[in-house]
Amino acid sequence: LQLQRGLKVYNEVCAACHGLRYVPLRALSEAGGPSYSEDEVRAFAAENFEVFDAELDDYRPSTPADHFPTVSGDGMGPDLSLMAKARAGFHGPYGLGINQLVRGIGGAEYIRAYLLGFTGEEKEEFGSFLYENTAFSTGWVAMPPQLEDDLIEYDDGTPATAEQMAEDVSAFLMWAAEPKMMARKQTGILAVSLLVLLSVLLYLTNKKLWYPVKHGGRQARL
Repeated sequence: LQLQRGLKVYNEVCAACHGLRYVPLRALSEAGGPSYSEDEVRAFAAENFEVFDAELDDYRPSTPADHFPTVSGDGMGPDLSLMAKARAGFHGPYGLGINQLVRGIGGAEYIRAYLLGFTGEEKEEFGSFLYENTAFSTGWVAMPPQLEDDLIEYDDGTPATAEQMAEDVSAFLMWAAEPKMMARKQTGILAVSLLVLLSVLLYLTNKKLWYPVKHGGRQARL
């Protein structure tokens, strides 16, 4: 349900300025994702997005075969398809990357911290307004605060606090950047388990095969 809530936050808060051009709409029904049915994805695509069809020479409602739209133009933000992979939330000793090796990149944690990092301070610089954000490297960003309590209404009744919305949309963007991550982790755990089992079997087989040779030679010398 968290990914479904995150999609709702993205669609109602973020989509006006940020696209997800590398994410196909059909992925919303795939295992490990928001787990919508194919009919729900078809309805969601048609109700929320439209694409230009060269054959029709006109716009038509989106289908699951299409991608989330690209958002561009003055004042628009960067595409968020790979943002969770592009931002590092965990840093270790300089040049070593120990935290990232143990805990991963932490892009979702960074996005959450960024969305909740606004202090309310703002300033004008060269005709543009900047907003103080404790999570950003320079401390000031061009994007104003976006989240506030009860900004949206969750379908499952979860209280829509700013913290909850930040966590949900961060999880959704992490999935958007790595839709097969959980499947790869499960495959990796299985592969490592099989390698450990194989190593144990090889060790025991080696001991059994060489035991007569080692101990037989020792008895002959005695």
